[in-house]
Amino acid sequence: MKSTFKLVFGWAFWVVGLLLSVDLKAQAFDQSLLCQGRYYTEAEGKAALEKFAATYTNRKGWEKRADRIRRGIWEGANLEGLPTNTPLKPIIHSKRTYDGYTVENIAFESIPGFFVTGNLYRPLEPQKSYAAILSPHGHGTNPRFGEDVQKRCAALARMGAIVLAYDMVGTGDSDQTIHKHPYALQLQTHNSRRAIDFLLSLPNVDPKRIGITGESGGGTQTFLLTALDKRIAVSVPVVMVSAYHFGGCVCESGMPIHKSPDHQTSNVEIAALAAPRPMLLVSDGKDWTSNTPEVEYPYIRNVYRLYGKEKLVQNHHLPTEGHNYGINKRKGVYPFLAQHLKLSLANITNAQGEIDESFVTVEKPEVLRVFNAAHTRPAYAILGDEAVTKLLQSYAKTASIKK
Repeated sequence: MKSTFKLVFGWAFWVVGLLLSVDLKAQAFDQSLLCQGRYYTEAEGKAALEKFAATYTNRKGWEKRADRIRRGIWEGANLEGLPTNTPLKPIIHSKRTYDGYTVENIAFESIPGFFVTGNLYRPLEPQKSYAAILSPHGHGTNPRFGEDVQKRCAALARMGAIVLAYDMVGTGDSDQTIHKHPYALQLQTHNSRRAIDFLLSLPNVDPKRIGITGESGGGTQTFLLTALDKRIAVSVPVVMVSAYHFGGCVCESGMPIHKSPDHQTSNVEIAALAAPRPMLLVSDGKDWTSNTPEVEYPYIRNVYRLYGKEKLVQNHHLPTEGHNYGINKRKGVYPFLAQHLKLSLANITNAQGEIDESFVTVEKPEVLRVFNAAHTRPAYAILGDEAVTKLLQSYAKTASIKK
């Protein structure tokens, strides 16, 4: 009985301690500037867009606002100072060959000592040059191993793209810190930037044909990276762009990227920073994207109209479906990416003219894992929440000194 009490008490003390430590770390920035979860009501979200739209009347006015929004992300996520020129030191192993594509397990260092982990899907058919697509996933239990992620990556590879499915911080093989780390947004955004570097380091990848698509929290990563990095040529955020919902996880809204003492924005405007590059908004009727055809999409299309490129933004809306990246979502995404990244839709189309993913081999999680007994993580990896915090803060101090 006493041992049980000690165990329960010890566990409770550890949890409370962890929560307190996370809370204290989070106080490094002004909590009143955070816009989290359903920050607005639906009506307030729509009204906010109308207020934002009144601040500009032409392309020059929008671009001035866009610069402030982009700077707000950059500063709010504390990205300045994080290194983009350190060696990636890629680890690539365990190649498997399937029907029209291959899969490998990969890791690389986004910061010395911190590893981005995932799987690399490549087309089996050789090409002179390759499009490349980043595939961030949403929340769940190790979603990189999920069937939907595997199917979309394999299909896009068979269409001719090199595809990188990579873990959110704290999921899959990326267990050097917890997912709820207060700087998860900073770290994941940086990881995505370095993921482009990794793809461009591969032979014959075309730097003008880089795309990204992810759902839910991966949708947030999709539009954030597109907003910040012009190397993204095509963007497809799935079931995430909303006028009133800002993302409920610290990796989406746990740092002040939407608001500062002199500006306020929402994920709709952040997504609009993709203009005039091709973008497909994927939405459904059973989550916070249910109003997309009437609210979010028209706002973003009006931004594209300022560039004379409104045809480059589209909305694939499924009013009877819910929050996922299911087959009907993918059926809308594949043609869009095929068109704008010069991929072969015919490679995944059956004799009846329908998109067919039956060729995909869905692998077990243990096969997809990067680090295991045969392939261990390098001993110098930075481990633990405190150690990762100190690592990130060390670069912030460096940036401060440089100023």
